[in-house]
Amino acid sequence: MSIILAIESSCDDTSASIIKNGAVLSNIVCGQNVHKSYGGVVPELASRQHLSNIVPTVETALKEANIEYSDLEAVAFTRGPGLLGSLIVGLCYAKGLALSQNIPLIEVDHMRAHVLAHFAEDPKPAFPFMCLTVSGGHTQIIKVKDIFDFELLGQTIDDAAGEAFDKTGKILGLDYPAGPIIDALAKQGNPRFDFTTPKVDGYNFSFSGLKTAIMYFIKSELKRDQRFVENNINDICASVQKKIVDILLQTFERAARDHNITHLAIAGGVSANSELRARLHTLAIDNNWQSYIPRFEYCTDNAAMVGIAGYYKFLQKDFSTQDVSPSPRISWN
Repeated sequence: MSIILAIESSCDDTSASIIKNGAVLSNIVCGQNVHKSYGGVVPELASRQHLSNIVPTVETALKEANIEYSDLEAVAFTRGPGLLGSLIVGLCYAKGLALSQNIPLIEVDHMRAHVLAHFAEDPKPAFPFMCLTVSGGHTQIIKVKDIFDFELLGQTIDDAAGEAFDKTGKILGLDYPAGPIIDALAKQGNPRFDFTTPKVDGYNFSFSGLKTAIMYFIKSELKRDQRFVENNINDICASVQKKIVDILLQTFERAARDHNITHLAIAGGVSANSELRARLHTLAIDNNWQSYIPRFEYCTDNAAMVGIAGYYKFLQKDFSTQDVSPSPRISWN
């Protein structure tokens, strides 16, 4: 038997989860509204909010799972990548709790945890499978050969897909985070505006040029019509969303075909996007492939995914020492 407390604090969400024998008993996420007025996450404010949120978040996760501190057998935490101050809060709490309960620490790579979120529920992906991991800071194509055998095939060379959504939202005057807002508006629009698809080698991505193209397009149209954005907001959002999803899935499909893999998964915050989810499902049906699309609660940053990754490391007795430090730019290995 294993009962693990998992802590996720890589950015602006404080999350705690209880994992028992690989099953999720609770998954509590406490968000931060303080960043909305700034149009993006302010690292210093994020770390301060984590300090306020982490104790009640952990206690809520324990209560919901009907677990006591003395029942815990390990503490899993996000070591990186992420914001340094935010990571420090989660790491320090995990260290203190591990010492007080005399239980081991388990460090978890945030991006690997996103992939392993698929193992929090059934059906679980069959190996090997291809995972498209898309979030505010990362866009990656990963060939997953086994629980501990990942191969990074491609990634963004500049902005991530989530950044493209949020920066477009800022250009359009939408609130932060803009991704869900663009998704909602796009459902009412027609993708009649076209944008150039960036040319990138291999299975890599680039969204910086797309963001710039959108900015110049909006500026040009506003010179002719000051109400252009207001009058065409739904169509603009539909066009931007379609282009981003086109870029993601065209490269993802090519990687799957080249590697002869028919089991496809998506992960990360942008995997909550309705068009990406629908079109991946359609792609799989059209090709007689299998698609794995996580529940929304396992898409965005959450401690359950950290706990699932920690559970498999617990089985291998892959523990960390008390001198472990956060790694905000942890390299893929």
